[in-house]
Amino acid sequence: MKKNICLSILIALCVFATVSAQTKTGLHITNTFHIASAGGWDYLEVGPVNDWLYVSHGTQVNILNKKTGDSVGVIENTTGVHGIAFDVANKKGFTSNGRLNTVTVFDMNTNKVTAQIAVGQNPDAISYESYSKKIITCNGRGKNLSVIDPVNNTVVDSVDVGGKPETAVNDGKGNLYVNIEDKNEIVAVDTKTFKVTHRWSLAPAEGPTGLAFDAKTNRLFAGCDKWLVVMDAATGKIIDKLTIGDGCDGVAFDPATNMIYTSNGEGTITVIHEDAADKYTVVENVPTKQYARTIALDKATHLIYLPTADLEKPDPNQKGRPKMITGSFQILVIGK
Repeated sequence: MKKNICLSILIALCVFATVSAQTKTGLHITNTFHIASAGGWDYLEVGPVNDWLYVSHGTQVNILNKKTGDSVGVIENTTGVHGIAFDVANKKGFTSNGRLNTVTVFDMNTNKVTAQIAVGQNPDAISYESYSKKIITCNGRGKNLSVIDPVNNTVVDSVDVGGKPETAVNDGKGNLYVNIEDKNEIVAVDTKTFKVTHRWSLAPAEGPTGLAFDAKTNRLFAGCDKWLVVMDAATGKIIDKLTIGDGCDGVAFDPATNMIYTSNGEGTITVIHEDAADKYTVVENVPTKQYARTIALDKATHLIYLPTADLEKPDPNQKGRPKMITGSFQILVIGK
């Protein structure tokens, strides 16, 4: 009798474990691409018209085959590079070079540099705004946005946002939304006039970094210190606040699956499901690797890419992050 009871309990536990496993995403590290050159990192982007992955890396942008990790090319002389953006119609790519206060323009087919554009101080995130068809840089020390005409490679406007702009997304209808990291708010900009129209507080959340947008529900997803804030993009109303991993510097949204991903420097991805416009569920925290804090989502394959590196053991007498071990820079590929 005891044997049968024990067997029944064991079977029940196995069934429970199987059901529990099925409720998880199944995401894990499926591959690691190694890049031997030296330098820090920030954003990375999946190329829109090829199988290339563009990775910011110190003084250059490394271009990899997103399937194999093989090197495709290098865009050099982009000191302090943060981000990469694309104007597909004009077949141009753009990098924001934080230490040079410039944007590098390159040909998307050949990766050849074609121009350098002077912008505001410390350009950080960079993006293509689809309504105005302009390239936008978020200038950290300048506390403004530079608006670039990608056809003529010229700065045509500047927007004072009153704080440190970290990341910007747009709705394709003439509205640009910008995380203001030091003010704990989101600023809305009308890209018909390039004027600020709204300032919305994220309090009590602090330090907004990554930002994503769902066009179907008109919701903004702002990654803050240990929180993901869901905001109504029409009114600025906070819909929800969800606990995420520490050290988030990137947020991605997959419209095909309604999944939100935050890349957390502690070494996790927090996975959140958008059940409805006003309902969200934290699914799990997927283990990644420490310092993998920015993210690129390939919406075609649903694979996730995270840059990181191995760092030296912390020195108790040294302030700041430990030094990177030379040659250990890598891209983690997350999939099922």
